[in-house]
Amino acid sequence: MTGLDLLESNKRNLLIGGTWRGARSGERIEVIDPADGSVLTDVADASTDEAVEALDAAVAAQADWARTPPRERGEILRRAFDLLTERADDVAHLMSLEMGKPVAEAKGEVGYGSEFFRWYSEEAVRIHGRWMQAPAGGSRLLTVRKPVGPCLFITPWNFPLAMGTRKIGPAIAAGCTMVVKPASQTPLTMLALAAILEEAGLPGGVLNVVTTSSTGELSSTLQADDRLRKVSFTGSTAVGRTIVAQSADRLQRLSMELGGNAPFLVFEDADLDAAVDGAMVAKMRNMGEACTSANRFLVHSDVAAEFAEKLGRRMGALTLGRGQDDGVDVGPLIDEKALAGVSRLVADAVHDGATVVTGGSAPDGPGFFYSPTVLVDVPPGSAINTEEIFGPVAPITTFDTEAEAIERANDTEYGLASYAYTRDLARTIRLAESLDFGMVGVNTGLVSNPAAPFGGMKQSGFGREGGFEGIEEYLETTYVALPAD
Repeated sequence: MTGLDLLESNKRNLLIGGTWRGARSGERIEVIDPADGSVLTDVADASTDEAVEALDAAVAAQADWARTPPRERGEILRRAFDLLTERADDVAHLMSLEMGKPVAEAKGEVGYGSEFFRWYSEEAVRIHGRWMQAPAGGSRLLTVRKPVGPCLFITPWNFPLAMGTRKIGPAIAAGCTMVVKPASQTPLTMLALAAILEEAGLPGGVLNVVTTSSTGELSSTLQADDRLRKVSFTGSTAVGRTIVAQSADRLQRLSMELGGNAPFLVFEDADLDAAVDGAMVAKMRNMGEACTSANRFLVHSDVAAEFAEKLGRRMGALTLGRGQDDGVDVGPLIDEKALAGVSRLVADAVHDGATVVTGGSAPDGPGFFYSPTVLVDVPPGSAINTEEIFGPVAPITTFDTEAEAIERANDTEYGLASYAYTRDLARTIRLAESLDFGMVGVNTGLVSNPAAPFGGMKQSGFGREGGFEGIEEYLETTYVALPAD
């Protein structure tokens, strides 16, 4: 099996209560190949009534699922990990078709995403409370951990597998049921993942998948339902604010992984070759369409010219093309809107006085491609330094002192990821303590790891996914007071 063959035709529909079915309206959502704009296939377009039915199924399954032994929940996750590993090539090909990223990179996402299932298969059996004597004596204190309950997960298009597994994994381990709404641009990978979990033995109703073109209506409808206990959202800060506001009436638990504006600091003592290697990872992962992507390159004035020249040479040597073709380094952006946004930011930066080292335009031909681009002499106040680029563009500005670098790095409403290259240990400690970001990569361009808590601060959201911390988002605590005699 490869690509679309991975999904049987009936599994391009809704999964509700263990049954695959089309939308009653008969409406479908076209899935577009971003490499040429053609239609790959279509999936069911659910109504809000069908979203409520998915929540009905999650609620009906919740009590039995919460009572399922932790080992059994963990074994289901472990079997799903094994199936994903076995079918990594096929899942990667499917992901490449609908999202655009090169197959090799998509396979890397399958490996990364599946690790959340393995990690939480091991954490499922380590959920525990505590027992202690009250300090004054006379009673005992018992704490019990319980699943939060039915959840709504809204996942983005840029990492259609990993953004699902790092929500679904801890929810299954904790004993929560869920409704998942994948991005309408990339629903196929999530549907394939749901089929794999079904094959791994996940009971019907624990995971329900609803594809729809009306995300706002779906979220507002389900958040108005008292039975929904938690929402986890990965996406833009603007949409995140709406979800947070909608949660207020019913005080739903929230995990918000929102926008980013990551600084990439290169100090005068940095190993420049290593910094360029790290920049290629931090900038070009997923064609730059990542919330953790290096957005602003702040480089010490003593090494800025050399860094820009080396980075420009590496970026200019990358090959654009369809993600399924051999030798391709950079696939298309997700859609025409994304391409227009990147083009506007580069044009505005050049208008503001920036100089193009390499790239700077979209190539001729079909698809939503943008050439890997390096800009120098970018004014700090240019829009490309304040807005999330979400594309293969590296704008470089300079600094002269560490204090200036930290001040400018923190001069953003966002606080997700940051990166720094230096060989000074004391400076590393100062940066870790001074940078207002949930994640700091020191001499590395990759911060994501299933064993680490992923998340941000400020307008980048709250809550953590991954690590020991990730399962806490799906657990409530009950304290029981017991008399001693």
